[in-house]
Amino acid sequence: MQSSYYCIIIDFGTPEFDEALKLRHEVLRKPLNLEFNPEDIAREYDSFHIGCYTQAGELMAVLTLKPIDSKIIKMRQVAVDPHSQSKGLGTFLVQESEKFAALKGFEKIELHARDTAIEFYKKSGYIPMGEIFKEVGIDHLFMFKKLT
Repeated sequence: MQSSYYCIIIDFGTPEFDEALKLRHEVLRKPLNLEFNPEDIAREYDSFHIGCYTQAGELMAVLTLKPIDSKIIKMRQVAVDPHSQSKGLGTFLVQESEKFAALKGFEKIELHARDTAIEFYKKSGYIPMGEIFKEVGIDHLFMFKKLT
């Protein structure tokens, strides 16, 4: 996987950020008939946006890491191009984001896993906590992983 793809930080407000928003919309929002709210997007200015690209420069996956405090960061908006799903790309992106977060000094990643992604995160070492809850109209579960 590493030779076929690479991950980089996408700067907020750039054309690459707009491309990441488009992928997130197609994968995460459109199936739920949701649109991005400009205020929600504006609140992402202090988040880290990690994009996974082919060697040809095509964006195939993206996620957002939002600092909660100096030790905890929240993984959000994980989206993999539908044509690239189930090929290890999501795992690669998550692993790269964990390395990035650890290098930035974070000790724990938290996330709200959609019901369809709970097993994926369990396989990646994330620990479920609490009960299923509704978010954007679908079931989610709080999960976390210690990085140190």
